[in-house]
This record gives sequence, C-alpha cells and structure tokens, in this order.
Amino acid sequence: MAKVLVLYYSTYGHVERMAEAVAEGARSAGATVDIKRVPETAPEEVAKKAGFKLDQAAPVAKIDDLADYDAIIVGTGTRFGRVSSQMAAFLDQAGGLWASGALNGKVGAAFTSTATQHGGQETTLFSIITNLLHFGLVVVGLPYSFQAQMRLDEITGGSPYGATTIAGGDGSRMPSENELDGARFQGKHVAEVAARLFP
Repeated sequence: MAKVLVLYYSTYGHVERMAEAVAEGARSAGATVDIKRVPETAPEEVAKKAGFKLDQAAPVAKIDDLADYDAIIVGTGTRFGRVSSQMAAFLDQAGGLWASGALNGKVGAAFTSTATQHGGQETTLFSIITNLLHFGLVVVGLPYSFQAQMRLDEITGGSPYGATTIAGGDGSRMPSENELDGARFQGKHVAEVAARLFP
C-alpha cells in the first residue's frame, strides 16, 4: 500500500480544496494519505488584513516528514507564474534531503490555482516540477486519459502537467466539479504508480 503526502500552500482556500480532492483520489486507489500544509510566512497581521484563510485543518508539515512517503503531491497557488514564496521557502529548507538522496525514486506530482485561464498555470506547475526533479522524484502528470481537461463547454483548469483550478480575479470562484475530478484523477493515478513502484 503506497503512502502518499499531499503537501500544499493555500492563501484563500482554493488549493486547500484541490488538495482534499487529490487526497480523495489517492485514497480511492488504496493509498494511505496525509494532507499537510507548509507554514505561512506572511506576518499574521498582514495575513488577517488581506483575508487569508488561516483556519485550515491540515497540520503544518516539517521538512523531515517528506522522507516518510512513497509519493509527494505538491500544490500551491501561482505567484506571477511561479511557485508561491511560502512553498519555495519550505522546499528551500530541504537541502539535507537533497544531499542525502532521501527522496530519490519517489513519485512526485504538482497541482495549482491561478486567477485567470492564462495566469501562469503551466509555468507554476513546471516550477514545482523542477523542484521535484532536483530532489530525484519521478514526476507524474494528469494524462489526457482524463479527457475532461479538454472540454470546451465550460471554463476549466487542467493540464497534462497537473490538475489546476481558476479562482477568478477576485478569488470568488472555487474549484468546479470538473476541476475537482481532475484533482481526484491525478491523486488516484499517482497512488497507482507509487503502488507499482513500492509494492
């Protein structure tokens, strides 16, 4: 049975909801799944004033936690087309795991949220994937076997590089059912790949 970590950062709750869907998908494949978030780096006063969702249920991850899993699925909102500073700050502390090769051969995947359809979804996914590759993870995307990422009858996120959602310029749009289905599909796919690599 594969052991999967869904590691995320979510400012307003969009990525948190996607993380929950990713975890649902991984559990449906029989994996043991933990959802953890990275620490908030913005001062509490600033975060409260900006309306950050600070009451998230997931526990805060520690760097050493990462080595305990067969698969790590990383999600964060985009910041100007790249990974958020909160996620970057967390991963930047994992030099010891990189140096020891503790993550080599594990399965990795990425998911994200942007304000708009063309707000950097794929570049953000690639900025996560770049980190995963440097740590030695085997990267799994959201294959086109999840055909709903190609639908044209509604606005939707989704990319072969990972599940995505579109939050809207004011953050009012939460993940659609189609986007959540993509996240579930990716979580299940990652868990199935991990189970084959770590029987």
